[in-house]
Amino acid sequence: MGLNAEQRPVVSDFREELEAALADDPRFAGVTRDDRPDESTLATRFTAAANPHVWFEVAVRPYLPQVRVGLLTDDRWKSEDLETKIEESGDTMSEFVGLAFEEAGLPWPEPPVEHYREQMKFFYFATPLDLEAIADLARDDVRAKARRMLDGYFSAFGRFLAP
Repeated sequence: MGLNAEQRPVVSDFREELEAALADDPRFAGVTRDDRPDESTLATRFTAAANPHVWFEVAVRPYLPQVRVGLLTDDRWKSEDLETKIEESGDTMSEFVGLAFEEAGLPWPEPPVEHYREQMKFFYFATPLDLEAIADLARDDVRAKARRMLDGYFSAFGRFLAP
């Protein structure tokens, strides 16, 4: 089961618009795509300019349907460092990210924050944005919210990225 002929251009346009908007953003050193062969996760990763082992990700998950936005690293020690920074703030993960979302213009006081390890390689901090249908990716408000979520994750963690 993959994307159908109606969904494919919607997903493609969403990703291309986001990638173009951030192409010259100095916070990032490049962009890559990491798509699963079954198209269950179509991830766009922006490499952090401050650390090549940290990426900010916007992943379309068509079968849910959902967009997942967050940060990932392949460095266990960086993940633990970020966990420590959250603990030192006195906030929960949701409060920590929610405050940064507010700074990015997105009022979402306690968004869900999933913290997990994937493929025995990557450590994630991520927030899902549930959609009614994959066609919602064409809506301006959904695109703006995903972008603010990405900006919020950078606001939350950007100052802690140096290796």
